[in-house]
Amino acid sequence: MPRFWLLKCEPDVYSIRDLERDGRTGWDSVRNYQVRNFMRDEMQAGDLGVFYHSNADPSGAAGVLRIVRPALPDPTQFDPKSEYHDPKSTREAPTWLMCEVEFVERFPEVVPLERLRVEPALAGMLILRKGNRLSVTPLEETEFEAIRALGAGRGKPASAKSSVESAGKSAGKSPVKSSAAPVPAGARRKSR
Repeated sequence: MPRFWLLKCEPDVYSIRDLERDGRTGWDSVRNYQVRNFMRDEMQAGDLGVFYHSNADPSGAAGVLRIVRPALPDPTQFDPKSEYHDPKSTREAPTWLMCEVEFVERFPEVVPLERLRVEPALAGMLILRKGNRLSVTPLEETEFEAIRALGAGRGKPASAKSSVESAGKSAGKSPVKSSAAPVPAGARRKSR
């Protein structure tokens, strides 16, 4: 059974349109232990996520992605030229992880944060809690489906069966080979 996630990124750094164009990318530059632990301990291939545009006008849910490979060593920690370089981290025992994600769908319009706040099905969502600044958070399946329904313009939660079935079908696919650089050139995200 897949799990569900919300992954935040600033669209001027990397957007849902960029992911749609690229098809697949590494979700790197995460420098938060709780998020790292989500990737390491809970995320699995085939999980679905909401791609959320943060610090945008408007901030909100922009589309859906799928986790292809979780818990990979983040290469930016080893690059002395990267602002995310961590000199204490080693290749044998990397401190920071990333996940590889692929495009599933882009919503016709971003579902603004203000709309998410008034949706009863989303009342318990972590991103709506005061002081929550995590860039990757777990979602309940009902929260994921409510956001997906809002993104499709239906205004009511979609059938949970459709997302679970599509995630299961994809998880059985053979993986597409990744390039040596998991994030497209120029697509480095700001710290998560």
